[in-house]
Amino acid sequence: MATIRRDLLLTALAPASWGTTYVVTTTLLPPDRPMLAAAMRALPAGLVLLAMTRKLPQGSWWWKTVVLGLLNFGAFFPLIFFAAYRLPGGVAATIGSVQPLIVTALSLVVLRVRTSRAVLGAALVGTAGVALLTLTAAARIDPLGIAAMLVATTLMGLAIVLAKKWGPPREPLAMTGWQLTIGGLVLAPITLGVEGLPASVTMTNVLGFAYLGVIGTALAYTLWFRGIDRLAPASVSLLGLTNPLVATLAGLLILGQTLTPWQIVGFAVALGALVVGQLSGNSPRRGSGPRRTAQGPSAAPRENLHSASAR
Repeated sequence: MATIRRDLLLTALAPASWGTTYVVTTTLLPPDRPMLAAAMRALPAGLVLLAMTRKLPQGSWWWKTVVLGLLNFGAFFPLIFFAAYRLPGGVAATIGSVQPLIVTALSLVVLRVRTSRAVLGAALVGTAGVALLTLTAAARIDPLGIAAMLVATTLMGLAIVLAKKWGPPREPLAMTGWQLTIGGLVLAPITLGVEGLPASVTMTNVLGFAYLGVIGTALAYTLWFRGIDRLAPASVSLLGLTNPLVATLAGLLILGQTLTPWQIVGFAVALGALVVGQLSGNSPRRGSGPRRTAQGPSAAPRENLHSASAR
């Protein structure tokens, strides 16, 4: 159990760091540059990891790495930023929080693994808690934004399930670098074509990009992929609830935001669902033999996280 707790804690650091993305974006990065932020998160971090590891994918991991890189970064990042600019953060957060349920369904189809009722219940309650925490009566519904968020959430869930199905690569740190690089190479021309480059970049901007690249991407995704290898998919997914929780705390401490009584209730409900889900999903089971259970990530921006407090 000590090993499981350590794996859970280390994996939870990834979505926790993603929860700080909104604060970093709004205070340190150039304004209105979502694609630039996405490309700068992926490509430099990937190149640094490749320079550190100097390893090539082996055998089938060439095409597997391309697939995972496109799902995790090349497709997910643009979709999540598109959704963030068309939806209130609360709507995006609520949609993103259903990812454990999506991963549960995909695990059943792809891995032939069933998720326990306790974990499913925790996922449902967690979604309700995030909705209370992030949704407001003024939340607007944009069909294209909702579609983009649903597709992004599903693609990330599919990447988790496929990674679990294919097993760990021989060089996980190098494969993380290759995925980031592949995703970044896809994002770079889109960024140049859609946004172009800013007229100037300040030292504050450099610090923001460095934080997102090193902490929020290279380190976070290394821990995230490590967790996917060691934990059940739905357990990893439930850890994504730490994203809106940390985003809420960051807004309170750094941006001076306040919470309504219902948002406080939502925070407590989401936190309780996260704890109960992990206890249920990772507790020893009694019975005649081992039973496989599935559990994958969920991350999304909270209310007012206009610049995507997602991964």
